[in-house]
Amino acid sequence: MTDPKTVHVIGAGPAGLMAAERLAGAGVRVVVHETMPSVARKFLMAGRGGLNLTHSEPIEPFTGRYAEAGAVVGRWLERFSPTHLIGWVEGLGQPTFVGSSGRVFPKTMKASPLLRAWLARLAGLGVEIRTRSRWVGREGEGWVFRTPEGQSVERPDAVVLALGGASWPRLGSDGSWAEELAKAGVELAPLRPSNVGFDVDWSPVLVERFAGQPLKNIALTHGERTVRGEAMIAAYGLEGGAVYALSAGLRDAIERDGQAALVVDLRPDLDVAALAARLAKPRGKDSISNWLRKAGGLSPAAVGLLREIPGAIPEGAEKLAKRIKAVRLTLTGVQGLERAISSAGGIRLDQVTDGLMLKALPGVFVAGEMLDWEAPTGGYLLQASFASGVVAADGVLDWLA
Repeated sequence: MTDPKTVHVIGAGPAGLMAAERLAGAGVRVVVHETMPSVARKFLMAGRGGLNLTHSEPIEPFTGRYAEAGAVVGRWLERFSPTHLIGWVEGLGQPTFVGSSGRVFPKTMKASPLLRAWLARLAGLGVEIRTRSRWVGREGEGWVFRTPEGQSVERPDAVVLALGGASWPRLGSDGSWAEELAKAGVELAPLRPSNVGFDVDWSPVLVERFAGQPLKNIALTHGERTVRGEAMIAAYGLEGGAVYALSAGLRDAIERDGQAALVVDLRPDLDVAALAARLAKPRGKDSISNWLRKAGGLSPAAVGLLREIPGAIPEGAEKLAKRIKAVRLTLTGVQGLERAISSAGGIRLDQVTDGLMLKALPGVFVAGEMLDWEAPTGGYLLQASFASGVVAADGVLDWLA
């Protein structure tokens, strides 16, 4: 009887652990290396506000969320779809539900119960996880790791790289792998922040009174794209789900032009005529702020945003309605990778095979955010990460065979 093949997975986030499970389930000996003292730290961080696993929308618009990478990611989703992911989660004893927005969550809303069940399954499959084991380079055919016990050199039959992008570096994904792969002839796109906030030159009054306040039920428009949702006024500018959905285009515009125009509709549920009719009612003794709250349905934060536009608030009902439905902001900068939810860039998709093996390094496979794709929040990030782990593992099995 021959010994089983050994595969080392470098990175213990969702993509790496999914690849490890798939490989171990096929009878491969799997060793997972994680540079941090514990696994899946970014995964746990993502679950602090409710673990958004995937989305329930039809697959065609789903794959469209990945923009230029949609065709490639779509092939990953054929192998491990949202339905597969939901079944996998429930197979770990974690029931799921679909929220009002179509997003899919575990009923516990937390990542930690799912991760505990997952790690128990991996242990049952014989997966060895080595924490505080940092990949520092290659030495001939060997892979060099720095550990608390000193340096070690491993010579597995294949390797899966799942080191993440470069967002939230304090949680382990610092993009330090880019230099090593570039030296090996792998072509990379620059790592850039994605799902990130943007700088706005707010007045001191707005920062003092409204930083940390939400703007609910709004619509944001950049160019030809409009999204509805929520945003948050931050001391530096604007962040939140609706902003993140537009972040790729906004980031590219700022890189190209030095700034980007963002239009905020504070009452997207009403057209100009309907809003003007409400605003035509006499103000009486109400202050402008109270009147805008009562007649216009604006929150204090929304009124504060309205006052940021140069010039007095228009007095005519129609002009005021038009202002409320088109507050124009100038975004002057992008927050850095350390504050981004995810990153864009990384290993170009033409540098890997359909099985996610690096063309420049046979036997080395890649999964997750190391690859050059991006998506908005809403379950799309985790779904593609899990699916890429499945594709990479299957690629390893095909290559070993």
